[in-house]
Amino acid sequence: MIDVRDLVFRYPVGDFRLDVPALSVKRGETVAIVGASGSGKSTLLSLIAGILRPDAGEVTVSGVSVSKLADGARRDFRLHQLGLVFQEFELLDHLDVRDNVLLPCRLSPRVTISAEIEQRAEALVREVGLGEKLRRNVRRLSQGERQRVALARGLLLEPTLLLCDEPTGNLDPGTTSDVLELLLERTRERGTTLLVVTHDHDLLPRFGRVLDMKDFQAGVRGAGVG
Repeated sequence: MIDVRDLVFRYPVGDFRLDVPALSVKRGETVAIVGASGSGKSTLLSLIAGILRPDAGEVTVSGVSVSKLADGARRDFRLHQLGLVFQEFELLDHLDVRDNVLLPCRLSPRVTISAEIEQRAEALVREVGLGEKLRRNVRRLSQGERQRVALARGLLLEPTLLLCDEPTGNLDPGTTSDVLELLLERTRERGTTLLVVTHDHDLLPRFGRVLDMKDFQAGVRGAGVG
């Protein structure tokens, strides 16, 4: 599913450098990514998603060399193959909960908002505990509620690979357990590969594998890395 070889990445400003000689993740694996702040956890997710391009090496996902795709092809690949749950949520404040969940469908002419997808979106919103707020503007939600909207959106198109950056960071312990169970259940059902960046070590036993960023070499003086 994921194969990273001889990867080197640096930000244009600062001294940060990430070296990943080799990393493989099998289809259907559930992997927690841990590490100190600045160790490159979020950067690694962005490289796998094709949001960032490495300075050297190759990132392959589902047999596609993502790191070698042109910008437009990488965007298309992300939309149709990946589910992304960002640390900053990336919700559109002028839209309600339902329309934020359906947003991936509006980004590509290849995806039609069918009755089935609408029903799936509403079911996911209920599953993350926001069914009564389906038509509420996301500006009126708490941080934890906004995070759950982002999770529902990431699951909408049933991706083969789901990348989550601190998906439970703003949730209370009870909701954290419920949301993680939803993620694990959905990925088991679909054979989806799941990579989750987390600082919550209490969650690690629920994953099939833990990847520690200290196993890779990374500088920590650059800005904007996680």
